[in-house]
Amino acid sequence: MIITKTPFRMSFFGGGTDMPEFFNSGYGSVISTSFDKYVYVTVRHLPRFFDYSTELIYSKMERINNIDDMVHPMVRNAMKMLDMHELHIAYDADLPARTGLGTSSSFAVGLLNAFHCLKGQYRSKKELASEAIKLERELCNEAGGWQDQIAASFGGFNRIDFKDNNYHVNPIIISAERKEALNNNLLLFFTGFTRFSSEIQSSTKQTLEEKKAQLNEMLKLVDEAQDVLENPKRDLNDFGRLLDKTWRLKRQTGSQVSSGSIDELYEKGIQAGALGGKLLGAGGGGFLLFYVEQDKQDAVKEALKELMEVPFKFENSGTRVIHYSPEVYEKRAK
Repeated sequence: MIITKTPFRMSFFGGGTDMPEFFNSGYGSVISTSFDKYVYVTVRHLPRFFDYSTELIYSKMERINNIDDMVHPMVRNAMKMLDMHELHIAYDADLPARTGLGTSSSFAVGLLNAFHCLKGQYRSKKELASEAIKLERELCNEAGGWQDQIAASFGGFNRIDFKDNNYHVNPIIISAERKEALNNNLLLFFTGFTRFSSEIQSSTKQTLEEKKAQLNEMLKLVDEAQDVLENPKRDLNDFGRLLDKTWRLKRQTGSQVSSGSIDELYEKGIQAGALGGKLLGAGGGGFLLFYVEQDKQDAVKEALKELMEVPFKFENSGTRVIHYSPEVYEKRAK
């Protein structure tokens, strides 16, 4: 039996520039971090006592004998990609899916990590991230960028650069005290709205040329935000002000990125004292992140009291195996 633990991510700057359609004609860059909420994937070989050969448990339960009959596209394609058979697979998570935190990519990375371990194979974080990108973007044909799979696999607070169909992960060099101060100034709220990121991405994919100006402006903010984080002489509050700027730019990249309800909640947070914030993920709903100085946090929490606040801490580990019990398995003869 294998159990993997893979973090969620929050993206601060550069979202949208991690799309191959954008960065392969120039370059892209994002700043993001993983944090201490996780996807757990349990995988083992299913004993041959049942009238089905594979069992998958998520929000639904699937019991099948033929992989082609599996409804869940990611698991079906991952099993085919790595030639996996006769499995029990269970999914669990600390936060709900379809909320802008890269849930599907965290699941993809954790699932592939578990499959390789079950086969007795080691894969590096870059290999797992690249395989997850292939699984989601090519085999499952889901629209979207590359940052989620990379953040879930590597973990940590990073700048990720994209160019020529490749990527590089560069840790943000920030003191422990400054990083803790940043963490303490961020508040995360669940709006209660959920949606599929790939649907939002698909709805704006055809308008890449139209939103290129905004994406290029958002790309410029990555350098500025990195300087705020790494330069101890800079005012850390500028990070919050830049979040506001990037969110207002992002709202211009597609009609489904925000909504009247989201805009109203965001403005409530700003009026109560937040310096900036953004809706996490592709848009449409999920989690609102605000940068709020300590003395204004009670007022912001009161203004958004109808929403659930989710306390969090940055994490650095990325995907990892938390239980490993090797199994002897011989593929069933046809």
